[in-house]
Amino acid sequence: MTSESLSQAIERVGSAVSLLRNQNWPAFTFPVAPEFTNWRDEQRAWNTTVALMDQSHHMTQLFLGGDDLIELLSSISPNTFKTFRPGVAKQLIAVNKDGYLIGDGILFYNHAGREGLVLIGHHLLIDWVRYNVELAEAAGKDVHYRLEPNSHMRDGAPTFYRYELQGPQADVVMEKIFGGPVPEIKFFHIGDVEIAGRPVKALRHGMAGQPGFEFYGPWEDNQVVLEALMEAGAEFGIRRVGAKAYSSSPLESGWVPTPFPAIFDEDFAEYRTWLPAARAGSVAGSLYSDDIHDYYMTPFDLGLGRSVRFDHDFHGREALEKIAANPTRRKVTLLWNAQDVADIVRSQVEPGTPAKFLDFPKARYGLFQMDEVVKNGERVGISTDAGYVAFDQLYMSLATLDNEIADGEEVEVVWGEDPISRKDSVDQNHRQVKIRATVAPAPYHEFARTVYRADD
Repeated sequence: MTSESLSQAIERVGSAVSLLRNQNWPAFTFPVAPEFTNWRDEQRAWNTTVALMDQSHHMTQLFLGGDDLIELLSSISPNTFKTFRPGVAKQLIAVNKDGYLIGDGILFYNHAGREGLVLIGHHLLIDWVRYNVELAEAAGKDVHYRLEPNSHMRDGAPTFYRYELQGPQADVVMEKIFGGPVPEIKFFHIGDVEIAGRPVKALRHGMAGQPGFEFYGPWEDNQVVLEALMEAGAEFGIRRVGAKAYSSSPLESGWVPTPFPAIFDEDFAEYRTWLPAARAGSVAGSLYSDDIHDYYMTPFDLGLGRSVRFDHDFHGREALEKIAANPTRRKVTLLWNAQDVADIVRSQVEPGTPAKFLDFPKARYGLFQMDEVVKNGERVGISTDAGYVAFDQLYMSLATLDNEIADGEEVEVVWGEDPISRKDSVDQNHRQVKIRATVAPAPYHEFARTVYRADD
């Protein structure tokens, strides 16, 4: 079945929902240690000292070029490209004809010329871009791409190393590296710097709610740059962040890593015949509906409305304009009730059917974690990425909720599946439970530390 298309797989199973709920999505092990010390202290480092995250391996890269490329990207994305130029990056998104999200990724404009642009992220958006580049190329347009899978799927080294330096001491470490002030680079702009005598690109941005830089350059320089960063950070308590701790960083930055892709309507029929079923991912969680549209989300549902500009024509513009005029949901953080979390853990060591196992630091057991959020017995949203943050000692999830639900209100996350799917990642002996959760902004930090725990 390895060559089976998504369209063929849906026809064989009978529905997209049945396919995705029961399709396996393998747990990836990347060539980055799960823990260099322990994941709790590694998490704390980006809040207390400085942390170095190795992003060289877990994302897919799509190298792009051609004189017609920007025109093509503009036709499939709500992003504006009017001022896009070398030295700038943007969070690229795409939607279907009804304005629902396909996915997102970071588009780097490194230089003019061949492979001057690179789209980094999970494969969801990248596959849709690839498909459109192939169509345009077949029609005689000057566009081309080179796909570089992540280190789990690829033979050999990546093109670039990517090191993220984050934390309250990050700027001090960089001052030591550069022997002077930190370069003045605007947010999401790319500057040229030098580390240990090697030319390095530096993207100014932040992850996990802290300021910092992403440094990248040719793979052959990776060890030299890594050692220079670690040496400069030694006196400031720098920690390398392993795969476990890194996986929880989206919870602090408020970024939903794998939104469900809205690719199951008629405008994507040909795309589904092109896309291998194995790349469609799997749905995990308590949200269960025969209507695939109940899994869809708009850019505004996930806080991506800032990327939307109606200064050009693009696929889905008319529908997205209507959504933008009256968004119905917003992105939030749900702070899970400590007693309810403890009850789930305790159920694993007591007689009887346990609650669905809750892993630490991340609880996602499918590519798309989709848990129902209810209030007074009615569905009010979807909980997505879930996990534990050691610095705040909180279990939480990122969610999209109806706008009527205010910060500080209590909702319930339905945890566990009913009916239980056939994915290998799902414990077949478990029961569904409800977890009380307090609604907070995303990112959650100020609310959690000044309101939620003000009396602790």
